Amino acid sequence: MDAKPQGERRGESRARQFFLIALSVLAAYLCFTIVRPFLMPIVAATALAILFYPVYERISRFVKNRNAAAVLSVAMVVVATLLPAVLLSRGVAKELQQLYGSLASKSSASGGWEPWLTHILERPLNLAGIDVEDPDFSLRSIVTGWVESASATLVRVLRSMIANLAGLLLNGMVTLFSLFFLFRDGQAIRRYAMEVLPLEPRQIERLFSEVGRSVIANMYGVLAVAAAQGGLTGLAFLVLGLPSPVLWGLVAGLFSMVPLVGPPIVWAPASIYLAASGAWGKAIILAALGAGVIGLADNFIRPYVVSGRVKLHPLLVFFALLGGVQAFGLMGLFIGPAVVAVTVALAELLREPAASIHDAG
Repeated sequence: MDAKPQGERRGESRARQFFLIALSVLAAYLCFTIVRPFLMPIVAATALAILFYPVYERISRFVKNRNAAAVLSVAMVVVATLLPAVLLSRGVAKELQQLYGSLASKSSASGGWEPWLTHILERPLNLAGIDVEDPDFSLRSIVTGWVESASATLVRVLRSMIANLAGLLLNGMVTLFSLFFLFRDGQAIRRYAMEVLPLEPRQIERLFSEVGRSVIANMYGVLAVAAAQGGLTGLAFLVLGLPSPVLWGLVAGLFSMVPLVGPPIVWAPASIYLAASGAWGKAIILAALGAGVIGLADNFIRPYVVSGRVKLHPLLVFFALLGGVQAFGLMGLFIGPAVVAVTVALAELLREPAASIHDAG
């Protein structure tokens, strides 16, 4: 018979429980520290797994080996994401080469880039009340400074891209590696979560479904915004007589998915090109359409599409998207709304016991 008093045994039990909790918190923190450098690739893999899991399920019906089915599914994801980017890159490179050749021929007729730009800018500066003939005002030196600044910026961007190439390749490998195991062991991970989490199965299913609906809804939102902004950009190019409206509309749609870049990477240089060619009216129209119509489409379409599928208020979706992008970059488009959707679901789950007690009373 245990000679220890009941109070002493309870104290030892609480001490062990406290020790286990503290040790678990420490272990969780250390695990997070280990995983943190690869958090974004893991989140990307999770989003891709949710989006393409139906593809894996169809493949697994014909390919019974889970490893082979997961490898085929990952290969399909790579093709579906990289092939359009490669085709668009080739088309854009061809168009930029033609544009550079056209500008080079015009500038050579004027004696070079600097004299040509100087000639182009003289008229708008005169209209703005700036005397280009003033000896204290050197337009050529200003243009030269612009060219040197643009060249230095381009060199810095290229150096940064080269320096980050190894990191991008590593993140890509982590994403694909994680995606393979999420495909192969997705159901096992789901069952393990149901066993470990101290919630009822229906509550866990609800949380999983909220995350899944949020990710899928955001993909619909991304595609809807890309279609709208790309279509509007292509239409503006067609109306204003700019070359390759379909191609540049596709490029604008693709870059609409990139935070802090977006369609301006297409219509802003086109506006500058029109202004440099002397078509100031068309340049102003394109800039106004880009800033006032194409740019604002994202603020209305994405929250509307997402809120309609995850049953969140559009204002919540707006701040979830904006804050998610600010905190996590591109993946914030999926993380932000998913976190808000899960938070709302948890708040509703917390209300259930109180509501049931109230109804019983």
